[in-house]
This record gives sequence, C-alpha cells and structure tokens, in this order.
Amino acid sequence: MPPATPELISARSARVSAARRLAKRNFRGKDRLFLAEGPQAVREAAAHRTPAGDATLVELFATVEAAERYPDIVGEVRAAGARVHLAADDVIADISTTVTPQGLVGICRFLDTPFEEILAARPRLVAVLAHVRDPGNAGTVLRCADAAGADAVVLTDASVDLYNPKAVRASVGSLFHLPVAVGVPVEEAVAGLKGTGVRILAADGAGGDDLDDELDKGTMGGPTAWVFGNEAWGLPEETRALADAVVRVPIHGRAESLNLATAAAVCLYASARAQRAPGGCRSVTSG
Repeated sequence: MPPATPELISARSARVSAARRLAKRNFRGKDRLFLAEGPQAVREAAAHRTPAGDATLVELFATVEAAERYPDIVGEVRAAGARVHLAADDVIADISTTVTPQGLVGICRFLDTPFEEILAARPRLVAVLAHVRDPGNAGTVLRCADAAGADAVVLTDASVDLYNPKAVRASVGSLFHLPVAVGVPVEEAVAGLKGTGVRILAADGAGGDDLDDELDKGTMGGPTAWVFGNEAWGLPEETRALADAVVRVPIHGRAESLNLATAAAVCLYASARAQRAPGGCRSVTSG
C-alpha cells in the first residue's frame, strides 16, 4: 500500500482558514465551535456528546505521522461521524495554538450545560470560578474538580472563556467529563445552589475559618460549592459576603501562599473525603 499523502497542503484553504480563526474568542462564539488539540483531548471529544445529544467532535485535522501513530483515535473519530482531513505538517502548525503541535487538532461543538440543568441534578460538589481570568488556571481547576469527583463546574460571567485553547489544554480532557455552566452571574450561581441545599464556601487566604477546623467539626460532609476567586486579588468583599463561610487553607510551613489551582485541589479533595466518610452526603446516597 502506498504511503498516505496529505490532502490539505495549503494554509490558505477555506477549511484551514475556518479552523484557524477559532483561536479567537469572537469567532468561537459566532461559530459555537472550539479547538481541541492532542491525542487525549481528541479521544475524549470523539466519545462525548453535547447536552443536546449531538456529537461533540465534528472535524479532525491530522498529520500523516499522527494518523499512523494513533490509528485507534482516528478510527474512533470516524466512528463518531466526524470528518478526518490529513494535512501537511505546516498546515497543522498553522491551525495549532501550541509551540510544538502533537499532530491532531479537533473542531468541537460548544458543550456547556445550562445552569438550570446543573441545579436540577441536585449536585453535591461544585466548583464555582468567580473572576478567574487565567485560562491555564481555569482548565487546571476544572481538571482538579473532575479528579475530586465534583458534579459540576460553574464559570461566572466575570471569568475567562471556557473554550480558550489554553484552558482546553490545561483541562487535559476533563472538559469532556463533567457538566460546565458558563456566563452565570456569581449572585445567581450562589442563590441557585443555595436553593438546592448546597452550602457555599468561599476559598480565601484571609478567610476567618480554617479548613482543618471545618474538617474537625464535621461540617463538610453535606452538599458543598467552593467559590474560587481571581489569581492576584482573590475574591471581592461582595462575593465573600454571599458565602456561608470564608475558608482559608492553613499554611503550616513558610510558604507565603498557595496558587489558585493548588488551593482548589486541596479544598475540593477535603470536601470529597468528608462526603465519602460515614454520614457524608455521598455515602448516604450510595448506601
């Protein structure tokens, strides 16, 4: 069998131009499409369906080398009904938003979930990103929430775009694993979650309550939403005032503070452990 040859060899082609423009937020919003790069993200996207039931992955661009290296992924993409284009290396580099492309770039439909559907599912652990502006941090917190077994993530209207390529990469596929609501005003997010019986904890280094103390008191076994703030200046006072408690992660050593993603991981895992302990909301539900 002769070696495969790329069908897309010009970065000026209409298909490549349509894909490349998704690196910009205004075009993502207009087309309701975003880029997912690398084998992990593409595999997860191929297996995912949007809340409306549509296939999330609609198109894949792959170098010949990547298609030969990941035949299982390309097969899954085709089985999902997505178009596959073999493209020259420089074409993939033109579409990609990374310095060292991995040879696979997927185009995906928006997959965020309406906030009302998240509330209707009666979530027990939620991460709320309020005023989070760095896409890498947003994606990493989403990954932490997924790993901790959270039921949903909410990005407020003051936070970064969920579909920023850096946020998608930082989630390492977790974007496709749990419901995410976007553009929700923080007041609406808190009120809606409280209305379903969820306790609201604001994570802040200057919080009046200590995470260790909260665990010792046994107050964290019920449904909980953690609100995480801006990387540089934390949560504004008006957002802190919405919470049932403002909780700090204790610093036992000499570190000045924890970065956002690390603090989020600590908080979410603390809740996950408490909820799975005897009497916690997950152990009660699963029992």
